[in-house]
Amino acid sequence: MRDSNIKVALIGNPNTGKTSVFNLLTGLNQQVGNYPGITVEKKQGFCHLTSTTDATISDLPGTYSLNASSLDENVVIELLLNKNDPDFPDVVVLVTDVENLKRNLLLFTQIKDLEIPTIMVINMIDRMELKGITLDVPYLENQLKTKIVLVSSRKKIGIENLKKEIIEYQSLPTSPCLNASSIDTDYFDGLRKAFPNQSLYKLWLVITQDVNFSNLNKKTVAPTNFAKSEADLKRLQQKETIKRYQFINDVLKIGRTINTENAKDFRSKLDRVLTHKFWGYIIFTSILILIFQSIFDWSSYPMDLIDSAFAAISSYTIAHLPPGAFTNLLAQGIIPGIGGILIFIPQIAFLFMFVSILEETGYMSRVVFLMDKIMRKFGLSGKSVVPLISGTACAIPAIMATRNIENWKERLITILVTPFITCSARLPVYSIIIALIIPKTRWLGVFNMQGLTLLFLYLLGFGAAILSAYILNKTLKLQCKTFFVVEMPNYKLPLLKNVGLNVLEKTKAFVFGAGKIILAISIVLWFLASYGPGNFNDAQDIILKQEAQNSISKAELNNKIASYKLENSYIGLMGKTIEPLISPLGYDWKIGVALISSFTAREVFVGTLATIYSVGGTDNEETIKTKMQAEINPETGAKIFNFASGMSLLLFYAFAMQCASTLAITKKETNGWRWPVSQLIFMSGLAYLAALIAYQILK
Repeated sequence: MRDSNIKVALIGNPNTGKTSVFNLLTGLNQQVGNYPGITVEKKQGFCHLTSTTDATISDLPGTYSLNASSLDENVVIELLLNKNDPDFPDVVVLVTDVENLKRNLLLFTQIKDLEIPTIMVINMIDRMELKGITLDVPYLENQLKTKIVLVSSRKKIGIENLKKEIIEYQSLPTSPCLNASSIDTDYFDGLRKAFPNQSLYKLWLVITQDVNFSNLNKKTVAPTNFAKSEADLKRLQQKETIKRYQFINDVLKIGRTINTENAKDFRSKLDRVLTHKFWGYIIFTSILILIFQSIFDWSSYPMDLIDSAFAAISSYTIAHLPPGAFTNLLAQGIIPGIGGILIFIPQIAFLFMFVSILEETGYMSRVVFLMDKIMRKFGLSGKSVVPLISGTACAIPAIMATRNIENWKERLITILVTPFITCSARLPVYSIIIALIIPKTRWLGVFNMQGLTLLFLYLLGFGAAILSAYILNKTLKLQCKTFFVVEMPNYKLPLLKNVGLNVLEKTKAFVFGAGKIILAISIVLWFLASYGPGNFNDAQDIILKQEAQNSISKAELNNKIASYKLENSYIGLMGKTIEPLISPLGYDWKIGVALISSFTAREVFVGTLATIYSVGGTDNEETIKTKMQAEINPETGAKIFNFASGMSLLLFYAFAMQCASTLAITKKETNGWRWPVSQLIFMSGLAYLAALIAYQILK
């Protein structure tokens, strides 16, 4: 029986290894959601400390200080100031990096001054010898008035000691590091007299930050006597920061020694190469080529296996279950729908694996720094690169990530262009079309042509994004300027556990998020394709009358009946209605249906065609790719999925919005329909024009 639960807030600067510590404490016992009313991610985990004591660990967004400049940082401040919040911590665990203690300690001293029990974790101690660093832990504990735990999340050192300190958190001193009155004696003495029962530093944060603080707000704290101009508040904040760094420098002067002669560091040499103005881009492009080659080469075998397996399951279902609507629903709706979800797991898993490795090694920060030089020419700062790179997973969290961009113009432009970035939802469409129209040949005997085509589409999406950003920057009349700051973390070998957890989390999000939509639409499409008005129910009589004079096999007759039913079903009539609009792009009515249904989510495109071809054909052992490859235009006799129509489709999906969820999140982030509607019209128009030109030139 558990009779005690300790609430722990895990806080730290970005890139201090906070997430690794969180994973070591909680393992797979985690849950992810959003904070109420906002789109900032909320991660909580649960840790078993003793037979009678558990801990609830809240992994708060990374922050450099309690002087908030983004929504993520606001979340941290509001929690620490509001004791009525159900997640208000019993103890704060502040994670620092042994190489960046000076910067990390600014946040530590601020939290300590809130008089909350605080444990300081010094992470990455396995690098101390490499960097020539030695620490006087007893001295640091005495000066900082806290308990210090030395941890190496990579080597799993110190986690048990951390758990022990969490259990004994009530014995931690809560006295502040800095005397707040020293910032401005008269002002803070007046605050203390006016609010004798309130923490002095909490009062100061309420006055200077835009936060919610339960029973206290700016109207009660800062009328008349305590109101100050914005310039005066900024001056006092600067004075506070200077005093904190004076204190930190004095402590580290004795408590930490760095002997550069003993350091064995090659980071600087590596950085000079990886961020070089020429070689940096060559290396980054080479890494991208390697990633996309691997995605196609490694995933082809499990994808073919999954595709064949579900085709066989459909055939088995038809053969062994009693004929009827339920069997048809299973064999032609549900099973192809599930297959249309699972077939892309290998590619998505490999993509997220590579992205996670780049983040874990510290290389992704170098990419952000490198690309900042390009971004500035197009009206964006380096901070815009993070959402754009995140967009390779999904545009929705990427658009949420723009909240870290303080400048509204840069943030708005980033929101509007992010959907151009090739996301994981486009990957299923790209992979099936590329497999149909691009041969499995190798250029120069090394480079897989299918992988190079996929790389081209990713670069095309990025090019469209920055070109659109340039146009918007010249068009939007908003005068503002910001400066770019990026953390350059140390290079590290990726932790397999962190990579595995990230791949598992992202793949689950695809299967259970997009998967539910795909499966639901597959069932609806099966119904629309299996029933219809008027001539639909007389299909057999009509075909028998048409073929009365012809000698055809039973299989051919059944195929003609199935095709006639499909064309005259509800879904066939929908496709036929829009066919005149899309035929100049090289598409037939079946592709038209897939375009309509995929507006909810791009990846539905393949599942839609899988369902349509399953209903319209009799051989369920054929795979999705084989059925699409064999599809013929009845008027011309040419293949529907040829090079011209395939390239037209690839370009259409490269530029089209085709994602209702992205429109919804854009509406939420921009507080109106003006920008999402403009986004939809521009992207759809560009997609149609690009697809039309491509098909008309290539056909």
